[in-house]
Amino acid sequence: MLAITLQDLRFRKRQFLIAIAGAALLFAMTLLMAGLAAGFSFEIDQTVSSLGGQAWMVAAGSSARVAALAPIPGTAEPAVAATPGVKVAQPVAIVPQAATVGSATRSLVLVGVIPGGFDGPGLVSGRAVRSTGQAVVDRRLGLTIGQHFSVAGRRFTVVGTVADKTLIGGVPDVFVPLGDAQAVAFGGRPLVSAFVLGGVPRSAPPGLQVLSPAQVESQSLAAMASARSSIENSRIFAWVVAAVIVAAMVYVSALERTRDFAVLKALGSSSVSLFFGLAVQAVVVSLVAAVVAAAIAHF
Repeated sequence: MLAITLQDLRFRKRQFLIAIAGAALLFAMTLLMAGLAAGFSFEIDQTVSSLGGQAWMVAAGSSARVAALAPIPGTAEPAVAATPGVKVAQPVAIVPQAATVGSATRSLVLVGVIPGGFDGPGLVSGRAVRSTGQAVVDRRLGLTIGQHFSVAGRRFTVVGTVADKTLIGGVPDVFVPLGDAQAVAFGGRPLVSAFVLGGVPRSAPPGLQVLSPAQVESQSLAAMASARSSIENSRIFAWVVAAVIVAAMVYVSALERTRDFAVLKALGSSSVSLFFGLAVQAVVVSLVAAVVAAAIAHF
């Protein structure tokens, strides 16, 4: 029966190739959507981990979403640094902005840091920022070392690049000196988004709260819940459509083989063996489509 099934696949190869192509495109779409949904969590983890620290101190009652933190006075740094359990208090400013890159306008997430604080964002090329007007950019921004861009009329020169540092569904992170970020986002006022801490404090000064990096990541990911739900629903729908394509192909094949089945039944074949032959066809088509889909999704 297996030999007959494989011969039927060869005989109806055009029909099966069409089914494989349709299913493969849908399988590839589901793989891409799964990667996109996973990317939301990955990018938040990469950005939070690039800032280092064992805990974050943010405004009390803040949503703790890393790209939408409520600003707090930078003058709170001495009180934060003096909190029991805190070894280092690193102020950061994280604010989405629009930048002028050449003649185009691009979205980015401006991350203001103290030069030399913690481990840095993990350079791919170049060096970390050392003075005002310098920037380390994610490669997705499309700039290389020595090129320039402007944010709110302030000009920056790229001195280093990083990879996989994005937020808000692929918006590239740009690391600049804290003073530059404050000048762009807060009009030069001494405001920060959070204090990234070395050590874990047992309490927080009034108006502030302590969060672990994992809590910052989970609350930031919650902001993408609607987008992730839509992607997941679309992915499930694509799987259903792919299954329908394979089932329709097998059904048409079965209709065309009615006489063949009658002869095989007359020769003593059981209904189970005939069903097994159709199931093998469905499995072969699905596996070949999955291989093609993996190649398409990769490229």
